[in-house]
Amino acid sequence: MARGMKKQVIDEFVTQNKYLLAARLTSQKLFHELCPVKRSHRQRKYCVVLLTAEATKLSKPFEAFLSFALANTQDTVRFVRVYSNRQQEFANTLLPDSDTFQGKSAVSILERRNTAGRVVYKTLEDPWTGSESDKFILLGYLDQLRKDPALLSSEAVLPDLTDELAPIFLLRWLYSASDYISDTWDSIFHSNWREMMPLLSLVFSALFILFGTVIIQAFSDSNEERESSPPDKEEAREKSGKAEPSFTKGPSSKIPKKGFVEVTELTDVTYTSNLVRLRPGHMNVVLILSNSTKTSLLQKFALEVYTFTGSSCLHFSFLSLDKHREWLEYLLEFAQDAAPIPNQYDKHFMERDYTGYVLALNGHKKYFCLFKPQKTVEEEEALGSCSDLDSSLHLGESRGKSSSGLGSRPIKGKLSKLSLWMERLLEGSLQRFYIPSWPELD
Repeated sequence: MARGMKKQVIDEFVTQNKYLLAARLTSQKLFHELCPVKRSHRQRKYCVVLLTAEATKLSKPFEAFLSFALANTQDTVRFVRVYSNRQQEFANTLLPDSDTFQGKSAVSILERRNTAGRVVYKTLEDPWTGSESDKFILLGYLDQLRKDPALLSSEAVLPDLTDELAPIFLLRWLYSASDYISDTWDSIFHSNWREMMPLLSLVFSALFILFGTVIIQAFSDSNEERESSPPDKEEAREKSGKAEPSFTKGPSSKIPKKGFVEVTELTDVTYTSNLVRLRPGHMNVVLILSNSTKTSLLQKFALEVYTFTGSSCLHFSFLSLDKHREWLEYLLEFAQDAAPIPNQYDKHFMERDYTGYVLALNGHKKYFCLFKPQKTVEEEEALGSCSDLDSSLHLGESRGKSSSGLGSRPIKGKLSKLSLWMERLLEGSLQRFYIPSWPELD
C-alpha cells in the first residue's frame, strides 16, 4: 500500500504529525514551526496557547485543554502549551495586569504577524479551569474568528522564548568538541605528515571556499546598495512625499521591493493619471489629511501600509483637506445611508473632521471603499469602515475644532487598524460605493 503512495502525500503526513498534540513550547525555533508567521491574508494560522504552571502530574486544566484540542477539526488552528514559570516574560505579555490569573491557568488565541515577535491576540477573560463553560466560550471564539479576524483586538511584541534545553545541548556539544580536538591533536603527533595531508587539504579547501563566498557576498551587497541609493535620493523623497518607515519588515503576500513607501499628493495635475485613467485592476489608496496633521499621519500611514507595497496593483496618495474638501464631501454623499445629508450652509459644515479617512479608489470601475478612524476608547471595535458604515459617517462633527489641539499620538491612533482594513481590501470583503463619474478636482 505504501509503495503506491506519492512521496508528497507521505511528506505531508509526516509533517502534520511531527509533534504531539498540544505540544509544549520549549524554544523559539519550536514556536516558529508550530505557530508559523502569516505569509498572506489567505494563509492565516492561529495558535491557542495554554499558559499553565509546571506540575508533576497532569492537571485537570491541561487534560481538558488536551481533549478540546483532540476534538478540533480546523486546519488553521494549532494548540500549544507553555509553562508560565519557565517562560515568565512570554506569559506576562499575554496576560492582563491583574491578580485574577495569579497561580492559575489561562488561554490565549494569537496570530503571528512577523518574525520580530509582533502578534495580535485575545486572552480569555477568566482563568481556564477546564469546565464545560470554558470549553463552550473557547469554541465560540474560534467560530467567531473564522468570520471576523478583528476579534483578535490586542496587539503586542512577544519576547523570544527561552531555550529550556540549551544547557544540556551546550554541554553535549562542548564534550564532543573537546573529544574531537584531543583525538586530532594525538593523531598529529602520532602519525606521519603524509597521512595527515588529505585532512589538511580538506580543511584548507573548506576555508578557501568559506572566505571566498563571504568576500563575493560583501561585494554584491555593496553594489546593490550603490544602485538603490542614488545621490539625490533624499531630495526625490521630499518632493514626492515619500515617507520612510522605521520598523521591521513584516510578511505580506509579496515582499516589498523598496525600503520606503512612495506616497504622492493627489492634485489636479496627477488626478487624471492616478485615478481617472488608472489601469484596470489597479487601485489608489488615498489618505485624507490637513496641513497640521500631515507629518504625523503620513508617518503612521507608511507604517500601516508598508507590508502591502509589494503589490504592483496598489498606489498610495494623500489628499489635502484644506484644498479639496468639496471633492471629498461629494464622494462621501454616495456612502450615506437614509440619514439626512447636512446642508452646506449648516454652521457645522466646515467643522467636520475628515483627517485620518482613507479611500481605496478604483478608477476603472468607478467605486471606492472607505476607512473611518474611530475614537480611542472604541479602538477595540475599530476595524474601519466599508462593511460597517452607519450614520456616524461624520463622527468628527463634534470634535472638529478640538482636533488641532491633539498630540501626535492621538492623531496617529486614527490609523491604528488600517493594516487589518487593507487585508480585507485585498480579500475583496469590503463594501463598495459606486459613483456615476469621477468629479473634477479643482
